[in-house]
Amino acid sequence: MCFLRRPGAPASWIWWRMLQQVLRRGLQSFCHRLGLCVSRHPVFFLTVPAVLTITFGLSALNRFQPEGDLERLVAPSHSLAKIERSLASSLFPLDQSKSQLYSDLHTPGRYGRVILLSPPGDNILLQAEGILQTHRAVLEMKDGRNSFIGHQLGGVVEVPNSKDQRVKSARAIQITYYLQTYGSATQDLIGEKWENEFCKLMRKLQEEHQDLQLYSLASFSLWRDFHKISILARSKVLVSLVLILTTATLSSSMKDCLRSKPFLGLLGVLTVCISIITAAGIFFITDGKYNSTLLGIPFFAMGHGTKGVFELLSGWRRTKENLPFKDRIADAYSDVMVTYTMTSSLYFITFGMGASPFTNIEAVKVFCQNMCVSILLNYFYIFSFFGSCLVFAGQLEQNRYHSIFCCKIPSAEYLDRKPVWFQTVMSDGHQQTSHHETNPYQHHFIQHFLREHYNEWITNIYVKPFVVILYLIYASFSFMGCLQISDGANIINLLASDSPSVSYAMVQQKYFSNYSPVIGFYVYEPLEYWNSSVQEDLRRLCSGFTAVSWVEQYYQFLKASNISANNKSDFISVLQSSFLKKPEFQHFRNDIIFSKAGDENNIIASRLYLVARTSRDKQKEVIEVLEKLRPLSLSKSIRFIVFNPSFVFMDHYSLSVTVPVLIAGFGVLLVLILTFFLVIHPLGNFWLILSVTSIELGVLGLMTLWNVDMDCISILCLIYTLNFAIDHCAPLLYTFVLATEHTRTQCIKSSLQEHGTAILQNVTSFLIGLVPLLFVPSNLTFTLFKCLLLTGGCTLLHCFVILPVFLTFFPPSKKHHKKKKRAKRKEREEIECIEIQENPDHVTTV
Repeated sequence: MCFLRRPGAPASWIWWRMLQQVLRRGLQSFCHRLGLCVSRHPVFFLTVPAVLTITFGLSALNRFQPEGDLERLVAPSHSLAKIERSLASSLFPLDQSKSQLYSDLHTPGRYGRVILLSPPGDNILLQAEGILQTHRAVLEMKDGRNSFIGHQLGGVVEVPNSKDQRVKSARAIQITYYLQTYGSATQDLIGEKWENEFCKLMRKLQEEHQDLQLYSLASFSLWRDFHKISILARSKVLVSLVLILTTATLSSSMKDCLRSKPFLGLLGVLTVCISIITAAGIFFITDGKYNSTLLGIPFFAMGHGTKGVFELLSGWRRTKENLPFKDRIADAYSDVMVTYTMTSSLYFITFGMGASPFTNIEAVKVFCQNMCVSILLNYFYIFSFFGSCLVFAGQLEQNRYHSIFCCKIPSAEYLDRKPVWFQTVMSDGHQQTSHHETNPYQHHFIQHFLREHYNEWITNIYVKPFVVILYLIYASFSFMGCLQISDGANIINLLASDSPSVSYAMVQQKYFSNYSPVIGFYVYEPLEYWNSSVQEDLRRLCSGFTAVSWVEQYYQFLKASNISANNKSDFISVLQSSFLKKPEFQHFRNDIIFSKAGDENNIIASRLYLVARTSRDKQKEVIEVLEKLRPLSLSKSIRFIVFNPSFVFMDHYSLSVTVPVLIAGFGVLLVLILTFFLVIHPLGNFWLILSVTSIELGVLGLMTLWNVDMDCISILCLIYTLNFAIDHCAPLLYTFVLATEHTRTQCIKSSLQEHGTAILQNVTSFLIGLVPLLFVPSNLTFTLFKCLLLTGGCTLLHCFVILPVFLTFFPPSKKHHKKKKRAKRKEREEIECIEIQENPDHVTTV
C-alpha cells in the first residue's frame, strides 16, 4: 500500500490518512473473510441459530411471568418521595391506626373505590336509598372487609348567597373502602380476593340500579388494565408481522425470475423474528418479568434487523455476476457489514447507557437491557442465518434455477416457442437488458424509479428552493414543539383506553378535580406547640389549604373551655387528660406520638392533613404544591415532610424520564466525535451528527404538537430515533463523501442509487407494520405508533429530500477528484504523444 503526500500537507495528515485506510481496510478484510466463512459452511451457520431459537424459545414459554408491581416499573426508582414514605411509615405504622379516616396515607394498600354518578340534571343526594344499598352490600362482603373509611361529593352546587357554603345538589359521590392487611401475605391474599369480589359486586349492582352509573376501582385494577394491553395487542402484532412479511417479499421481487429474491425478503423478516424469540427466552431464563412496555421491542428490533437484510440484498446485487457465488457473498459482506457493524454497535451503546444505573425508571431500564440482547442476537442472526439463506439463493442463481419454483430456467429459444404467460413467468430478463445497462439488477422497480425519475427530479435546480422552504417549515414546527414539552407522569396514559380504570379516572377528573389528594403533613422532630410563634408558623404553613389538624382543634378546644396552656406541662397534661378523651377528638390519638422521660411527657412527632384547592389540571398543581412545600421544610424552624402515595409517581418524573435519552444522545455524540478522524472521512461524521440532531429534534417537537407526553414509552422511542437515523443516514453520507464523481450532484445521485433502494424498502416495511397498532385500544400503543411513525417519516424526509439537496450546497467539495482525473487524462495524453513520436509509422498500435 503506497501513500503519496499531497504538496503542502503536514505529516500528521498523512498519518491520519494512513490510520483511516488501515482501519477501513482491516474492517473490510474481516467482513470479507466472515462472508467467505459463511459461504463455505452455510449449513453450520443455518443450524446453530435455529437450535438456539428452539432451546430458548421453549424456555420462554415455560418461564413466562408477568410483572406484578406497577409502581416498581413506572415510578422513579430513587426519589425523595420514597424516603419520605419510609419515614412516615416508621413514625405512624399502619397497624396502629385502626378504622380512622386518613390512617394509611403513606401507602395505598388494598382498597376498593366506587363513584356513583346520577343522570344529567339529577341530584345524587336525592338518591340516598341507592347509595345506602350499595354501601350495605359492600359491608356485607366477607373475607377482608374492614369498614367504611371516607366519602366525597363531586359536581357540587352550593346554595346561593349561603354564608356557611351549604350544598344544594351534587352530581356524584365517591366512596372508598380501605382494607387492613398489615403486610401479612395471608391477609394480602384475602384482600386480593375481596377486591375481585368488590369489582364483581359493582358490576352486578350496576345492572340492578339503572338510575345510577357505578365506576369502580381497586388497588389491583391499574396492574390488571396495564397487563391487558398485551392481551389486546397479540392479534395486532401478528397482523403487523404479516404486513411486514408481505411488504418485504414484494419489495424484493423483480420480473426477472432468476434474480428476483422474494423468498430472501421473507426469510430476512423471519430471521429477525427468531432472533427476537431467542432474546425473549434469554430474558425469561434470567428471571425477567414481562410488562406491556416490552411490546415495542419487536418493532424496534425489526426496524434495525430488516435494514441489515435489505442492505445485504442490495450488496449482493452490486457484485459482479461473473464471479463465483462464494466470492459474491464475501464481496457483499465487505461492502455492507462494516457499516452495519458500526450502527449495531451504536444501538448497543445507546441502549446500554439506557440500562445503566443512571436510569431512574425501571421500565426503561428493563426495556434497554432486553433491547441490548436483541441487538446482539439480531447482528449474529443476520450474518449467520440470513447469510446462509443468501448463500443458497446465490447458488441457485449461479446454476440458473428459478427463484420461486426452484426449477431450471429454459433457454431463450425454448421460451420463444411458448405462450406469453409462460415467457413472463420463466423469463430471466435477457430481453430486457439494453446495450447501455450491463447490470441486470437495475431493472428492480425501486432502483429503476430512483435512477430514471427521482434522482433527476430532486437534484433539479428549480426544486431546491422549495426543499429549503420545506426544511425551514419543518424546523419551525419542531422548535415550537420543543418549547411545549410536558411530562407524562399520569399513569393512566399507560393503560388500556377502554378499561374500567380509565373510565373511573375520567369521571374522577371531571367531578372531583376541585381538590387535591389528602396530603400528609408530618412533623418529625419535637416542637414547642405551646409557643405562640410556633403556632403562627404552623398557621402560615397551612394557609391556603383546607386542614384537618389536631393542633387547630386543640387550640379551639382550649379557647372554648377557657383553659390556659401556655407552658409545656399544662399543654401536654390537658391534651392527654381532657382533649383526647373526648369522643369527638379520640381519632387524633393516632396523629400524635408521645414519649416519656421519667415523669415528663414529650411530643416527639405529629401529623396533620392538608387539602389544596385545584383546577382542572389537578396533577400539575399538586406537583407545584409539592415543589413549594419541600424547600420550606429546610428554611423554616419546623422540620416536616409532606407525602401522598401519588407523589411516588410524580416526584421528579420529568427529570427521570429525560435522563436516559440525554445519556444516550451524549453517548452517540461522544462516539462520533471520538471517531471523527478515525472513520472514512471527518465530514461524514459531521454531517451524520447534524442529520441525527435534526431528526431527533424534529421527532421530539412534532410528537409534542401531536399531544404526546414525555413518558417512558416516548423516551424509549426517542432513544430509538437516534439509532434509526444513524442506521439510514450513515451509509448514504459515507458513500457520498467517498464518491469520486466530478460534482456533488453526481455523487448524491450515486449514493441514492446505491443505498436508496434498501432505505426505501426498510422504512416502507417499518411504517406499514405500524398500522395495526392504531387498532389497539390503548394509549401506550397509540403513543408507540405516533413516535415511531414520526421517526420513520422524518428519517425518510432527510434521506430522500433534505440531504440530497443540502449536500449539493455544502462541503465536502469534489473539485480535487476532478483535478485528479484531469491530471490522469493529461498524463495519458502525454504518453500517447511520446509513443506516436517514437513510432510514426505504427500509429495504429498506440
